[in-house]
Amino acid sequence: MTFIYPDVSLIAGVDEVGRGPLVGAVVTAAVILDPNQPIAGLADSKKLSEKQRLQLAEEIKAKALCWALGRAEVEEIDRLNILHATMLAMQRAVSALTITPNFVLVDGNRIPPFPMPAQAVVKGDSLVAEISAASILAKVARDHEMAELDKQFPHYGFAKHKGYPTKLHMEKLAQWGATPFHRKSFAPVAKVLGLK
Repeated sequence: MTFIYPDVSLIAGVDEVGRGPLVGAVVTAAVILDPNQPIAGLADSKKLSEKQRLQLAEEIKAKALCWALGRAEVEEIDRLNILHATMLAMQRAVSALTITPNFVLVDGNRIPPFPMPAQAVVKGDSLVAEISAASILAKVARDHEMAELDKQFPHYGFAKHKGYPTKLHMEKLAQWGATPFHRKSFAPVAKVLGLK
């Protein structure tokens, strides 16, 4: 399914990864695809294998007209709340694009203020190629960060659960306490820290 807008070229797709985890930044990506260089296999990053995501991420970076990442750090998430931090990270991704888009399509049901027209698309990561591409880049970038964090804190299992509140993560959180990269405003972390 392709969204076509009259007289609109340079559509940027935007998606985020990392709203649910208890640790690390929320990472966003913005992508403007080149219509003359289509990329086969774009899909919601969650429905792809890690190998497929890594291959597609390289192809997106090589073929897209431009792409950029945005992020909001743990301190910003704790200060603003996760929704507002995610909106900020999306704005940062779009503003970092080297080509200014004419229109922005955002996965989900909310959009932050942008200097150009924008629309939210529910399940956009499955419906819109530009959003699929953004979801892949954001997922690959955040997974890489979790792998790096795993090297610093190997006993937490970050490379496995990517910071999400899995049974393993909750056990490790109870056993070892919170790292400086845990989100203190999230209830399970606040509980461990005695903040709730």
